[in-house]
Amino acid sequence: MPDRPALGEFEHHVLLAVLRLGNDAFTAPIVEELERRTGRSVAPAAVYIALRRLEKRELVHSALRTDDSAGATRERRFVAVTEAGVAQLRDARSDLRSLWDGLDVLTGDDA
Repeated sequence: MPDRPALGEFEHHVLLAVLRLGNDAFTAPIVEELERRTGRSVAPAAVYIALRRLEKRELVHSALRTDDSAGATRERRFVAVTEAGVAQLRDARSDLRSLWDGLDVLTGDDA
C-alpha cells in the first residue's frame, strides 16, 4: 500500500458527500448533504477549501459547467471523486474497521 497522507475527518466527509451526489456535486449541495447526514452546521467556505485541498492531492477533479437546474443559467464548478480518491476512501474504511475490530464493548456486537 502506498504511503500517502491520511484523510482528515472533514475531507473524508466531503469525499463521501461528493460520491453520494454524483454528477450534481458542487459546493451548495455538498454543504446540504453534509448538514443533513451529520447534523452539524457546515460553512460553505470550509467545503470550498477542502475541495481545493482534495483537488491538489488529485482525489477530486473539477470542471466549470453550466447549471440551469434552478431556473437561472450560471456556471458552477462541479466536482467528482477520482479513482485515487475512491482508493483513499477504501483505505480509510479498511483502517477504521481494523481499529474497531475487537472493540465489542463499544459497538455492542456479539461476534
